[in-house]
Amino acid sequence: MKKQERQPLTPQEKRKKIKDTVLYWVILNFGILLIAVGVFFFKGPNNFATGGVSGIAIIISKFVTPLVPFLTQSVLMMIINAALIVIGFIFLGKGCTFKPVYCSLLYTFEMGVFEQILGANGIVLGNGNTLTNQTFLEFIFAMLLTGIGSAILFNCSASSGGTDIIALIVKKFTKINIGKALFFTDLLIASSTFFIFGITTGFYSLLGLLFKAFLVDSVIESIGKSKYVTIITSHPDAIAPFILEGIHRSFTSHKATGGYTGEEKTVLLTVCNRAEAIKLKIQIHRVDPTAFVILTDTNEILGKGFRSTL
Repeated sequence: MKKQERQPLTPQEKRKKIKDTVLYWVILNFGILLIAVGVFFFKGPNNFATGGVSGIAIIISKFVTPLVPFLTQSVLMMIINAALIVIGFIFLGKGCTFKPVYCSLLYTFEMGVFEQILGANGIVLGNGNTLTNQTFLEFIFAMLLTGIGSAILFNCSASSGGTDIIALIVKKFTKINIGKALFFTDLLIASSTFFIFGITTGFYSLLGLLFKAFLVDSVIESIGKSKYVTIITSHPDAIAPFILEGIHRSFTSHKATGGYTGEEKTVLLTVCNRAEAIKLKIQIHRVDPTAFVILTDTNEILGKGFRSTL
């Protein structure tokens, strides 16, 4: 079978593609920044080791930093991430992709920048100096910032690397899935804080691990939520152009017959974001007040104009 040639992009499509790419990387970098801020200002000073490379660095720095001051948590994180990246390429090959490597390196770089700029003011990871004396308040901010940041990365089909690489290696050589392997790895890290930092910090770390898991799932669902719209109308010619030109979406249509009236109707099916759904409802009410409209929340849509299927 002859392979179908891909049609060249129009100037408008090229501009949209560039805009979407720039927006993607801005959002991705914002997610990394949130994680770095949450770890540097809140997790590290309070020893909230809820898992990941930051949790490992918090624990190791407890013993190493007093002996070798140069090995601060940001330096330890950079060393651990670099080691995990090398191990990932050895055991996973192409499975260790560009995005986790980029995110983990930028994450640790931002931690180092914070440390160089703010270290003189006493806000140095692992030295026990916190922003406030309200541990629970700082716990909430630590979980919110790192949880939202992680959700943004996952929504961009990326991650901060770190223990994700360990989980992928475990999955490759065992029957344990990635989710369970990652949770088990983080659980070991969080549980160890009971013996290293005390019972209170241990409970905060375990609570943070569970809190972050629920928060990440909730934020991902909220970010990815769109509307699936079913429109049953007698005037499709007044609605269809607005879907194409007004909100720049496509649609699927088919004929249907009313069960009570026996009248022939047209069913239009489309998907759009929440802002576009509001515009569409207003337009439908204006051109066809008798149309029957069903709007359904969707947590994930795969395909052109939405999330990539890859």
